[in-house]
Amino acid sequence: MRTLDDLLADGVAGRPVLVRSDLNVPLDGTRITDDGRIRASVPSIAALAGEGAQVVVIAHLGRPKGGPDPKYSLAPVAARLGELLGAPVRLVTLADGLPSMAAGDVVLLENIRFDPRETSKDDAERGALADELAALAGPDGAFVSDGFGVVHRKQASVYDIARRLPAYVGGLVRAEIEVLGKLTKDPARPYLVVLGGSKVSDKLAVIDALLPSVDRLLVGGGMCFTFLAARGHSVGDSLLEADQIDNCRRLLDSGRIVLPVDVVVADDFSAEANIRTVGAGDIPDGWKGLDIGPESVTEFAGVLANAKTIFWNGPMGVFELAPFAEGTRGVAQAIVQATKTGTAGAFSVVGGGDSAAAVRALGLPEDGFSHISTGGGASLEYLEGKQLPGLAVLESGLDAAGPND
Repeated sequence: MRTLDDLLADGVAGRPVLVRSDLNVPLDGTRITDDGRIRASVPSIAALAGEGAQVVVIAHLGRPKGGPDPKYSLAPVAARLGELLGAPVRLVTLADGLPSMAAGDVVLLENIRFDPRETSKDDAERGALADELAALAGPDGAFVSDGFGVVHRKQASVYDIARRLPAYVGGLVRAEIEVLGKLTKDPARPYLVVLGGSKVSDKLAVIDALLPSVDRLLVGGGMCFTFLAARGHSVGDSLLEADQIDNCRRLLDSGRIVLPVDVVVADDFSAEANIRTVGAGDIPDGWKGLDIGPESVTEFAGVLANAKTIFWNGPMGVFELAPFAEGTRGVAQAIVQATKTGTAGAFSVVGGGDSAAAVRALGLPEDGFSHISTGGGASLEYLEGKQLPGLAVLESGLDAAGPND
């Protein structure tokens, strides 16, 4: 793959460069509650602007349906990106075209998913949008793929545009590939994976892919209750995927999976609910598990203490509600401790998505981990060994299949 460094070496002064970034950040109204993805996107954009490129950033926000929706506007993102770059970032629409731009200017194209062709499964529809994007750049333009969180999508601004302009991999995407490569190519051992989140079905493929190569796989979050049910435990009103119990029994047969020994339960999904901590096999009827308990945190921390490689994806509980945040906090702190003081220090990767959001929401030190990924779904699919369309097109320029949602 040609890299951003290659493009900069060729010279970009006065040239239009389209940059596909992942700026899909959480909003509370118009307030950005976690700007991690914006901050991660700044270095490549700044490098291009600093060398005099006319930078056109392409991104999406949420999943708007059928057309423009003010609540999904990238206006707050443009403002924050401008603050981080130290220069104004104008928000423009594809229909209006680009304004007059000087060398070093940066504009942000309004939410690309406002155009339904972006996510269309019809190659011709996506191609027509990609043609319009390429026309913005003109004959001297180039494309930089720097949104790792979308490289598993076969979409117009990710895949099709890379077949129409000279295409380069950005610094963020390149770093993600290098980091995740360390997890798939002879990782230092013991190699431990911590998985959380809601559903076993969402993580089944990555568990199947990782289990043969890991030393221990620690399971928390809502998905742990289906595993506990597979062990014959009653889980009360906890989240349960009955159709995955047989799969969980099969996975437990490996002997590598570590489950919680206690859980925090509540009689309602609320911070004001009645709350108690019970053994993992003692969840009362009518109560639901919403976090792993303190004994589980201690046990997980003990397993993590001697790790050399750690991959963490998914919170241990409903960390957004204070009574159910301590499991995620405790496990994250154990990973930080292993990274700092484990035998020669562990190499630790936070697998993006809710895990990265939890690190910042709980005030944990971002530099306490070796790497925090910007792509939850993309990270998992990479570790599963799937072909990611946004990377395949950069490597070969040939057609590559992939999801569009």
